[in-house]
Amino acid sequence: MAEFERGLLEKRERANADAEKHRRKRDDLNEKTRQWVEKRDALNAQARPLIEEATVHREKRDALNLDVRKAKEERDRWNRRVNDLAAIIGDIKRRKMPRGEAYLFELKKELKALEFRQMTSVLTADKEKDLIKEMGRYQAEINKIEQTLEEDEEVKKAREELAATKETAETAHKRVGELAEQAQAEHDIMISLYEQGDAVRKEADGAQEEFIKTKMMADEEHRSHIDHIRLVHDYDKILHGVRARTARPREEVVEVAAKKEAELIYERFRRGEKLSTEDLMTLQNSGYL
Repeated sequence: MAEFERGLLEKRERANADAEKHRRKRDDLNEKTRQWVEKRDALNAQARPLIEEATVHREKRDALNLDVRKAKEERDRWNRRVNDLAAIIGDIKRRKMPRGEAYLFELKKELKALEFRQMTSVLTADKEKDLIKEMGRYQAEINKIEQTLEEDEEVKKAREELAATKETAETAHKRVGELAEQAQAEHDIMISLYEQGDAVRKEADGAQEEFIKTKMMADEEHRSHIDHIRLVHDYDKILHGVRARTARPREEVVEVAAKKEAELIYERFRRGEKLSTEDLMTLQNSGYL
């Protein structure tokens, strides 16, 4: 009887030691789980302002891009006006040209022919001198006509408007470039912040994965701890029964205790708990298997 009870006590102590081992592992893992949660939350808190700031710069970039489009439309409108004014000046000149447009055209045509002749022909000094004089007469006539046209009040007024319009168009073009540069700067900052935020979030996702992994391991250790605690309680019940029947004959007490132990092991077996080889032998000897 004493030997059987000692055997039960040894089993109980082993089960209790295993329960304590699993409890310590569970507690260690729970502490690691808490640390991973803190790290994940800290990283998410770090990523949040980066993403928020990136969003602010994205909105600024989008607003600036809209300004760029409007500035381009204004610039193009002024450029069209420049072209229109140049065409208007041409029309005025043709309308007010002395002796008609064809006359000036012929003068320029003759001048070009003389210039070509000078460049391509071998001339004596006297002939070249005469040619240059003739070219000068043509050029002087052309200059006289063009100067007369440029001094015309209608032409001068159109010229002034053209100069002012070109200046406005240039200012509008410069504005397009400035806004485009600002938009690009906001875009670059936005991209940098999004990349930083994504890197921190990726690290936070890694912490979340470690949290889940550690939590599952802690839960498994907790289940093992509970299983061994139940086993300790089972042995306590058996030992209580043994000690309560110390007055009975030794063989009867041993038989009852063995039967009770087998019943408890079988219940554990039905619950799907893992059994040791010794547990399986006990079930077999008691007729459960």
